[in-house]
Amino acid sequence: MQPAGLCASRLTALTNAMQGYVERGEVAGVVAMVWRRGEIGYFEPLGLRDEAAQLPMERDTLFRIASMTKPVTSAAILMLIEEDRLSLDTPVSLWLPELSTPRVLRDPTGPLDQTDPARASLTVLDLLTHRAGFAYHFTATGPLSEAYAAAFNGFEARMDGNAWLARIADLPLMFQPGSRWHYGIATDVLGVLIERVSGMPLGEFFRTRIFEPLGMRDTAFWVPEAQLARLATAYGVEPGTRRRVVEDHPASSRWANPDRFQSGGGGLVSTAQDYLQFAQLLLGRGRVGTTRLLSHRSVDLMRSNFLTRDQRRVPAFGHVQWAGQGFGLGLSIVDDPAQQLSLGYRSMGSFGWPGAYGTSWFADPVEDLIGLMLIQRRSIEPFPMAIDFERRVYDSIDD
Repeated sequence: MQPAGLCASRLTALTNAMQGYVERGEVAGVVAMVWRRGEIGYFEPLGLRDEAAQLPMERDTLFRIASMTKPVTSAAILMLIEEDRLSLDTPVSLWLPELSTPRVLRDPTGPLDQTDPARASLTVLDLLTHRAGFAYHFTATGPLSEAYAAAFNGFEARMDGNAWLARIADLPLMFQPGSRWHYGIATDVLGVLIERVSGMPLGEFFRTRIFEPLGMRDTAFWVPEAQLARLATAYGVEPGTRRRVVEDHPASSRWANPDRFQSGGGGLVSTAQDYLQFAQLLLGRGRVGTTRLLSHRSVDLMRSNFLTRDQRRVPAFGHVQWAGQGFGLGLSIVDDPAQQLSLGYRSMGSFGWPGAYGTSWFADPVEDLIGLMLIQRRSIEPFPMAIDFERRVYDSIDD
């Protein structure tokens, strides 16, 4: 019997496919992992974590996981809900008075001073499901996009959540709260909410309540100097030449700064082994081994679609994102696999959420399977590597 019920020759084909991206220069390196039915069946570091220094990828290489932070923040919110300190329908203005009187743009692309009052209070559920009306600079257009870019300019260096929220509260919402799914800073707002409700910095809450109980020793908002050599170099892609260029290098990394903004929407650094622990928590409906952090019910809610039929018809990221999958509390969930083939092979009920540097993961309750593919390549246009990885993982199942 093969480890984890995976076929060795087909895993070799997976390795060859991943190695191809390295040899073509599309990525510097990758760490890929497959866990199934309680054991790791595949764990391969390929290529380099730093091309200039010719340092190899290692199993314990640190990656900026960007929006893979969002499910962690969502789980933390649900922990507070289980403690009766919040509820899904709580108006967030009870804790975040800066957001008590939001304004909404009459035209999402129009001038920032042409607004109407919000017709409903912003709730915790609106934030968890990206239906609060917030955007990012890259998901907004016109003056609002410029305003987001300006609000975020330099914010990472030394800013706490309160100062950040004060900046954001001045911006109008793009859409009426609750009306539609639109990707944005909602999970960062949840991070500030966690700080207000718990009375501790977000990183401290994560460390004491999630990371230490799960044995996630390498996951945090910043990298201590002694560990910086393990951090992979992050690359961007030049639109014209398609060349990769260094975007964040360990020697001068923003993630070396312990005072940087603790972004609940995208700030964490982690490893494949660490994030596997968190993915197992959600696949195990709130428990890993003997450690339970959330109830079955809370995780089931995270893994349930909350978007209405009309909301699923609205394109996201330039295409119909929600034909075969819905969105829960910080996770996408496959609920029609046949409509999902362009995005991968996942079974009914599979879930995950990727990151802007190309990091991706999914958990499949039908196959009792978790796949993790970590790279450091930021790019706006679609990049097929994660889908390629997923397809070959499923092809390897042999039991």
